[in-house]
Amino acid sequence: MKKDLFGSLMLLLTAIIWGFAFVAQSVGGDTVGPFLFNGVRNILGAVVLLPVIFAIKKSKNIDRMFTKEAIIGGICCGLCLFAASSFQQFGILTAPVSDASFITALYVIIVPILGLFVGKKPGWKVWLAVAIALVGLYMLTMSGDMNFSHGDVLLLIGSFLFSIHILVIDYFSPKANGVVISCVQFFTAGVCALIAMPFNGEWFDMAKISDGLVAILYAGILSCGVAYTLQVVFQKDVEPTKASLILCTESVFGAIGGWLILGQALGIKEIIGCLLMLVAIIIAQI
Repeated sequence: MKKDLFGSLMLLLTAIIWGFAFVAQSVGGDTVGPFLFNGVRNILGAVVLLPVIFAIKKSKNIDRMFTKEAIIGGICCGLCLFAASSFQQFGILTAPVSDASFITALYVIIVPILGLFVGKKPGWKVWLAVAIALVGLYMLTMSGDMNFSHGDVLLLIGSFLFSIHILVIDYFSPKANGVVISCVQFFTAGVCALIAMPFNGEWFDMAKISDGLVAILYAGILSCGVAYTLQVVFQKDVEPTKASLILCTESVFGAIGGWLILGQALGIKEIIGCLLMLVAIIIAQI
């Protein structure tokens, strides 16, 4: 199997895990503050990866895993992740979920635009796929007139930062071990979130963590430990714009998760939106 195709499949698995994480974030957000939730989930994701790094080091007889490139790359990715997820979380507090889903996924068009400035020039088929994906996203997430609000501005900034995060991963992932970069990324994002807690009136509360434990475990182990690591490890085999196309299907799987777990209905318009996004991914892969 070609690296590009296998990498695309791994990114699709990433999108599936992230999609269902929307349910975990929705449930966990009812009991845990945004910085506390992000801080604990990221630290948990980093801790989960430590035995994986040890196993890789032992099996491949590698003297040093935490290289200079891995640490610098992980810190840069972690700062981007912290900033993007923070803007996203605060935007969700004041904007409708439909607006949040659509605006966050706008990285599907921001990534190729930013990529032009660093020499990444997608072909016409990829631009066509981006256009189809945008239509699909709109049909999937929007349910009426979109009134631009303060929360929408925060979400748009978050989407821009997620786009930078994708390009930063594209730059650093070929230079060092992806699992190590991912581990450092989570420690960085987690520590930043915990430091930021008091500025939002949040404090470390074990009772709240216990109430949202299942959601935190899913978000920490699967969404962070597994999914973000898959992104770092396999995105280097996929062109950034194609990667953003695949990753934005998290909205599709978020809708499916809401339907299966939270009982949120999917209408004909939403189903057509999902199918259009699937068509976009197929076009990008041809």
